[in-house]
Amino acid sequence: MITPLLSSSFTDFVFEWYPVFGVIFSAGLLTVFVLLLRNTMGSTKPETVKASKTEPVLWEEVQGVDAAKEELVDVAEWLKDPKRFQGLGARHPRGVLLYGPPGTGKTMLARAVAAHAGVDFFAASGSSFVEMFVGRGAARIRRLFKEARGSGRAVIFIDELDAVGGHRSGSGGDGGTSEREQALNQLLVELDGFERDPGTVIVLAASNNVEKLDKALLRPGRFDRQVLVALPDRDGREAILRTHARDKALADDVDLTDVARKTTGMTGAQLANALNEGAIIAGREGSDAITRDHLDEAMLRQSVGSQQARRLNESERRIVAYHEAGHALVRRLVGLDPPEILSIVPRGPALGFVAHSPQEDSYLRSRKQLLDEVVTLLGGRAAEEEVFDETYSGAADDLARVHAICVQMVTEFGMTVAKGPPDSVPLAQPTGDYALSDQTRREVDIHAQELAHMAYARARRLMQVNSRCLHDLAANALERETLTREDLDEIFDAHDLQRTLKPGKGTLGEELEEELLSGSS
Repeated sequence: MITPLLSSSFTDFVFEWYPVFGVIFSAGLLTVFVLLLRNTMGSTKPETVKASKTEPVLWEEVQGVDAAKEELVDVAEWLKDPKRFQGLGARHPRGVLLYGPPGTGKTMLARAVAAHAGVDFFAASGSSFVEMFVGRGAARIRRLFKEARGSGRAVIFIDELDAVGGHRSGSGGDGGTSEREQALNQLLVELDGFERDPGTVIVLAASNNVEKLDKALLRPGRFDRQVLVALPDRDGREAILRTHARDKALADDVDLTDVARKTTGMTGAQLANALNEGAIIAGREGSDAITRDHLDEAMLRQSVGSQQARRLNESERRIVAYHEAGHALVRRLVGLDPPEILSIVPRGPALGFVAHSPQEDSYLRSRKQLLDEVVTLLGGRAAEEEVFDETYSGAADDLARVHAICVQMVTEFGMTVAKGPPDSVPLAQPTGDYALSDQTRREVDIHAQELAHMAYARARRLMQVNSRCLHDLAANALERETLTREDLDEIFDAHDLQRTLKPGKGTLGEELEEELLSGSS
């Protein structure tokens, strides 16, 4: 007799309670999923910084952005003593948008405002308000403003505002319920102040792409002020350097005024990093102080890249030497900022480089200066073709920059082969998107190519009439690998440099319309 494995009573029990077991199992799976999701998402509570409990960013420590500081002084004073302004009937600004290049000190300015006023500082990133689940970002914004209002007077700082405040599509494809748009709508509501603040809360926000922000954010009553935090000028760079050098051991040969002159275009963050890199290099070498050579190396690392271990063969070294010699020679001839360093030692992605330091800050560039820059960029390719009767791939970056400058001259500046605005090519929008039609693209390309071809003809002629200096520069570069400003000046002074292309005609310091822009080669 075979005994059944399952009795009929047990089978009846299983079938009777099967739905209950299914519900319990499903609930268990759902609980595990929710717990895993919460652990993955993590806490998103905004950072709260008490000005009295942390080391404040002093107003005097923010250097190089004097214009932006002046715009924010009254904001800080309002937070410090609101009754002084309320008695005059003034309404406090709801928001201030700080915009400008990365690294110019927007976050530091916001912290300095809170520290100067002695109020709480609430910081959040725009990307933290955008989640894959609809409604989470809006809830975070509500919580952020609720905490700020609860503290009385406070500064709310939203970094990278364009992550949440970008243009809304307006297409209605998702019914206007996308997570980013819901978060943006909630931010607009909070800035409008439908719920009156029990104290005074001012919102500071930072963005590197203000043109991408939704227009509703920028109207008065939300972000009442837009403050440009621009690149520092020479005096600003020197002030930044002195601020960050206070705890650095600088050698006697370091002149921060000269360093500021050489660092045109650098942000405050880049200047601080250059000083720190100089200290690291000095420590690696066992030096007791940061010398001028250490700072020069640090700035080269930042602008060009670190020195590479790869070695070029002799044929490649010779090609690179003539290429860089062509750049340096043309730069000297056309009268741009003189070359400071010529090197054929690979750094970063570059096989060689010519570094120069602007003599002064400039904010406008003439047509002649732009053409001179194009000729200088083409000097390396012209030297290769003149010496080797061949062209090489090392000029790829130069050619890309030439194309960008020539297109910008045509589409944005109205500078073509003939002086004055072009007759047949409409000017494009500032974004550089000139491809309004196929015909427009063709016309722009024709004008840009004419500028590049004329500039290349000019560079070739300069190589021909100054070939002895070109060979001398390349020979010295091959022998010493790196030539300093003094080395270059000595070589240039030993030659009778020819700046005249044709007898009786203009020099390279002039426009040379008859020489080059008429099509002569």
